[in-house]
Amino acid sequence: MTDPSVLYDRLKQETDTVLIGNEEVLRHITVAMLTRGHVLLEGVPGVAKTTIATLVANATDLQHSRVQMTPDLLPADITGTTVYHQRNGEFELQKGPVFTNLVIADEINRAPPKTQSALLEAMQEGQVSIEGSTLELPTPFTVVATMNPLEMEGTFKLPEAQRDRFQMKLVTEIPDADEERAILDRFDSNPTLDADSISQVISRDELLRARNKIPETHIEDSVKEYILGIVGATRNHRNVIHGASPRATIALQNTSKATARLNGREYVIPDDVKEMALPVLRHRLILNSDAELSQINSEAVIEEILQSITPPGSDTDHSAGVEPAVGDGGTTGEFE
Repeated sequence: MTDPSVLYDRLKQETDTVLIGNEEVLRHITVAMLTRGHVLLEGVPGVAKTTIATLVANATDLQHSRVQMTPDLLPADITGTTVYHQRNGEFELQKGPVFTNLVIADEINRAPPKTQSALLEAMQEGQVSIEGSTLELPTPFTVVATMNPLEMEGTFKLPEAQRDRFQMKLVTEIPDADEERAILDRFDSNPTLDADSISQVISRDELLRARNKIPETHIEDSVKEYILGIVGATRNHRNVIHGASPRATIALQNTSKATARLNGREYVIPDDVKEMALPVLRHRLILNSDAELSQINSEAVIEEILQSITPPGSDTDHSAGVEPAVGDGGTTGEFE
C-alpha cells in the first residue's frame, strides 16, 4: 500500500508504543519526508526531540545516522574527507555521516556556523563536494536537526541561508499534566522502553511510491493565489525586515499537497495551507527591532496575516480595508 495516509497511520500506530503526545510533530515530519523536505525541531532539553527523529528512522527502512553537533566539530566531520595512506602513497575518500537516507543532526545550534553550513549543499542539491569531487547522496535524503532555543547558553544562531533550507520548523512543547502522567506510567511498567523498541513498518520502496503521489495532488488556482497572498504578506508586514523567499512559496504548496493526502484527499483546500503556514514560515521571517522590543514573534505575525487574508470560498472578508499588494495575487496588503 502506497497511499500516504495509510503509511502515516502505520507510522503513528507503531511510534505510539513509545511516544506520548507530539502527534503534530510526527505528522509534519512525515509531510517533510513525502516532499523531499528537511525539518528543524526546536525545544528545551528533555522533550523527546531526538527520540522522535530516531523513532521515525527506526520505523522506516532507511539508513540513518546521528551526528552530535558540538563546538569543536569540523565540516569534514559531517561531509567526509580524503585520507592519505603512506603505505601505498594514495588518497582514499572517507565518506561522512551525511551519506545516508536520514541524518539526525542533534543540537545543530551547538556547532559553529561554519560547521552548520556544511549541510547547505547536501540539503539543497542532494550532493556533497569533497576535495573537488561532487558525490551524490542517497535517495531519499532528509535532515532532521534538533536545536535548543537560541537563548540557551552555548548555542549559535543559525545563518539565514541555513534556516531557509529547512522546509519546516517544528516546536516540541513540555507535555501537559495528563501526558506526563501517562509517560510516568508507561516507563514505570517498562523501564527499558526506548526508540529501539519499535519495529520497521514502512519500507523504502513504499515511501518512495507514496512520495510520487504528492505531485499528482490537485490544487486550484484560487488556492495558489491564497498561498501567494500569505507569503507576499510576510514581505510587506510592518514588523518584518525580510519576508519569506520563493523557496518558502514552493514549500508551502508542496506541504499543503502532502497534508491533503494525509487527510485522505487528492486535492488541496485552504485548511491544508493554514495548517502548514506556521511551520513553513515561522523560521524564515526576520523581524525588525520594534517587533523585538514589543516582544512580537514570527508566530504572532503569521497568525495576524492568516486572519487578514480571506481564504478562497469564504463568505467573510477578513481583509476589508487592506490595500492589495502588487504581485501577490491581490489578496493582502502592507499591514501598516
